[in-house]
This record gives sequence, C-alpha cells and structure tokens, in this order.
Amino acid sequence: MKVAIIGDGGWGTCLSLLAQRTMQVTVWGAFPEYIEQLRLSRENIKFLPGVKIPARIAFTGDLSVALRGAGLVILAVPSVHLRGVLGRMRPLLLGVTDVLSVVKGLEHHTQLRMSQVIREELGPKARIAVLSGPNIAGEIARHIPAAAVCACPHAGLARKVQDLLMQPWFRIYTHADLIGVEMGGALKNIIAIACGISDGLGFGTNTKAALITRGLTEMARFGSAQGAHAATFYGLSGLGDVVTTAMSSSSRNRWLGEQLAKGRDLTKLLASTEMVIEGVSTTRAAAAMARSQGIDMPITTEVYRVLFQKKKPLAAVAALMERTRKREI
Repeated sequence: MKVAIIGDGGWGTCLSLLAQRTMQVTVWGAFPEYIEQLRLSRENIKFLPGVKIPARIAFTGDLSVALRGAGLVILAVPSVHLRGVLGRMRPLLLGVTDVLSVVKGLEHHTQLRMSQVIREELGPKARIAVLSGPNIAGEIARHIPAAAVCACPHAGLARKVQDLLMQPWFRIYTHADLIGVEMGGALKNIIAIACGISDGLGFGTNTKAALITRGLTEMARFGSAQGAHAATFYGLSGLGDVVTTAMSSSSRNRWLGEQLAKGRDLTKLLASTEMVIEGVSTTRAAAAMARSQGIDMPITTEVYRVLFQKKKPLAAVAALMERTRKREI
C-alpha cells in the first residue's frame, strides 16, 4: 500500500517516518521550493529540525503525484487550509476511500469539525478516521515513548492505522467515538491558551491545575452537546492532550497565551510565526457555538474576549474567579 501524506509540517513529517518502515510514502507540500529543499537536505529545518529523513520517503509539490496509487491519505494541513486542499484533491482521488485526519481544529466560519469538512468535500464514500493525543512531533520522531488514539466508526480502518503507525515507542489505541476524540484534539488548544495566559501572568501550579480540571469539564460538556461521550474527554485526546499543550514549552497555543499576558498584540504574534496556531480559530468557533446552543463555557468565553475583544488578561481572570458560587459537577 502506498501512503500519501498531505502536509509537510512537523507532524506530517513525523508520520512519514513512522509509516515508511512498512509502506511506500509520499509527502506533499504546498510550496515547491521548500519541498525541493526537503528532498535534497533530508531534514525539515523549519518544522522538525535535527531529524534526518530517510531517502525512501518521497516529496512532491504535485498533488496528483502524491495521490496516485495511494491506499490511505493522511491529512496533516492546518485547519484553515483543509477545505481548499480537499477541493484540489477531490478530482484526483481515483478509488481512494480511506482518509486519516490529524488536523486539530474547528472551521471558524462553518463551526464544523474537520471530519465534517472532509465529508462535505469528499462525499459519502470516504471512510474517515481521526488520530489525536498528546503528541509532540519532535519527541516521537526521536523515539521518546508516547501514545495516541485513532477513532473511526469502521473498526477495520482503525486497525489499519494501528498497523501502519504503531511502533515500540508509539502506542496507538482505537476508539469508536470519533466526535469526542476529534473535539478533544480541537478544544484542548483553547485551554492551552488559557494556561499560557496564566504562565505569562506569573501564576503558579494551583492556577494551571484549576484551569486544566475545569477546562476538561467544559470540554466534556460542550462535546456531549455535539453527540460525543463525556468519558472520551478524560482519555488521551482530552486529558492527555490538554496536559501536553498546557505544560510543554513546544506548545504554540500555550506560547501565544503567555505572550498575550505580557501585553503583545495578537495580530503581530500570529504574523511572527510560520506555524498556524489552531486555538485562535477554534476559540472563535467554539465560543460562537456555545452562545448559540446555550452551553456554559466560562474559560472559552474569557479566552475569546482576550483574543478578539482586547479584554485584559487580569480582567478575564477576575471574571472567572468572581462567578456565582456553585457545586462542582
């Protein structure tokens, strides 16, 4: 089986390293000059520096070349670009029905999950799985032990992903709750921004623990309203991913929150990095959905106000701490 990985970022490159041990792998990127650099240097200097890429992994800037003969397509592009890339892929997918999404986010103008966007663009014949969890690409590429979860209503496709990507240092579990696993991977970025704000304000471990715990509660509440199982959010794609993104110095979302707390401007911060910070658009979408559906999401609401209404971080903290007293649920 040939595997096509759509996206040449750190995670896409890391997945190519895992898949190439048993399959033929081609990685597609949107910028031909950088793809040529990857092909020649065998190192993703921008997104996965210091990790050598075996010669058997192919790189291309031509989608038709990447997709030709592929039995599995792995989508690893930023959420903001996913629909556009899928539109280009659609006429080229001759007989390919198995798709694995590792994209974490919500489409801000439609408020759709990534698998819903894939379904709209590729149609009903596509079998879709999602992979999520506490996964920092640089650590996995260096064989540091980690775990993830693959969710799919088709058990056979979930096992196919396990067989392809599981390694002695990378354990993959399967799950049937695609909505919950996908929602966990998206919503955790909002809580990571909140934890970064806490770090930037100089708060301590108590604060971060409270944000993670209460953040998980509102993630589960929100996910349940969308059809997910609440228990899913206390697994790898919820709790596990929140802990990683809230704690890691490699977390782009935590970094963004920290910088905002120090008074830096959101627009300038986003322009200063080539990496997409998924929590920004996800916060916009989740906050809008919570308002329209009447779901109580206080942390998400305050992160939204800091990001888009220029609310001062300390004022957001006060709003959270001074809410009406209630029972823990």
